[in-house]
Amino acid sequence: MAIVDLVMPKMGESIMEATVLKWHKKVGESIKMDETLLDIATDKVDSEVPSTAAGTITEILYKENDVVPVGAVIARIDSAGGAVAAKPAAAAAAPVEAPKVVASAVAQPVAAPVGTTGGNRFYSPLVLNIAGKEGISMAELEQVPGTGNEGRVTKKDILNYVANRGAASAPIAVAPTAAPVQADVDPVAAPAPQPAPAAISGNVEIIEMDRMRKLIADHMVRSKATSPHVTSFTEADVTHIVKWREKVKGPFEKKYGEKITFTPIFFEAIVACIRKYPLINVSVDGDKIIVKKDVNIGMATALPSGNLIVPVIKNADTKNLLGLTKDVNALANAARNNKLKADDTQGGTFTVTNVGTFGSLMGTPIINQPQVAILALGAIKKRPMVLETKDGDVIAIRHMMYLSLSYDHRVVDGSLGASFLTAIANALEAFDPHREY
Repeated sequence: MAIVDLVMPKMGESIMEATVLKWHKKVGESIKMDETLLDIATDKVDSEVPSTAAGTITEILYKENDVVPVGAVIARIDSAGGAVAAKPAAAAAAPVEAPKVVASAVAQPVAAPVGTTGGNRFYSPLVLNIAGKEGISMAELEQVPGTGNEGRVTKKDILNYVANRGAASAPIAVAPTAAPVQADVDPVAAPAPQPAPAAISGNVEIIEMDRMRKLIADHMVRSKATSPHVTSFTEADVTHIVKWREKVKGPFEKKYGEKITFTPIFFEAIVACIRKYPLINVSVDGDKIIVKKDVNIGMATALPSGNLIVPVIKNADTKNLLGLTKDVNALANAARNNKLKADDTQGGTFTVTNVGTFGSLMGTPIINQPQVAILALGAIKKRPMVLETKDGDVIAIRHMMYLSLSYDHRVVDGSLGASFLTAIANALEAFDPHREY
């Protein structure tokens, strides 16, 4: 019998855990190489996990809806293919303890005893990262109730704890073993009551957030708590771009089989400016600035459910207008049809959101962590503008668009943010209306 361990795959640089959505196989059933074994969900996208071996499934170590750290063994397969009896559900669901590693200050997996309480719980990097940012000590973390396997603390648990931390009684201090500490309050006094839920009355409908909406909500709250947001605004005259696209969109599609939208044209200018201002294309790790050499542009895209997702165009600065057009169209179509893969949403270094698609003139977007800036493109509107000519000033009807850049003021100062935004506007206005496609 040759037993093969199947582990939770790493779905991207920032993904440290995933939720089991559905098992496609049961203990005792056979499976082929690359056949789908289970569906998982990360805070980015749902994905299928194929089997890395062929044979018979002997163990399934996690239940549906369990949150599993990357690298943990999730199932075992007898590659010899011998039939096995199904194990009881309780045994099949018991997780394998993750390998013990040394904890560091920045969200590394911990399985060794932590704090002074003698505990031995596993904490995912995401949980440790949130705890570190909120100033939660390891001793206090040991007191957080966990709803995961074997009482593990999930992301939801730590976020709920943080949300209620201020309203709850003060964290229990771990007293030295040498001598007890005299308490100043009655030791049997009841803890401070939790705030009552808001009363709901009147003619209302209550809608439960779906899983994706909950993830988006958590991501947005964490971003605002992590980065001090500043937003700068400018406007650009995109008349040359509007007229050029109107002129070439038919021949372009006939020649290349791709519809050209404004998005790849804007991306072409944006990536050129990122190359001029590389400190926009960074992330922050503690007191270190990580400068990204690749320019991977995320484009916020609406899903059929109304939620947003951010697929990523990898190495956007190496692609011409046709290459950007193909990538934009392919990712947008995949998003609309729920066909995005996990890798499609990973590795972004800068994000663009087109609020103009929904009719907004401008917006103040929230940074897509761990990036440090996000650009919002407003609706293109005709407006009377004053133009300077050799014969004097004239008023003309122009196609105008507002641009807004939100940036992390920890590392992007106003001078850098405003200069970068102005450079994009200038690049759009300098578009050559006679260029070839």
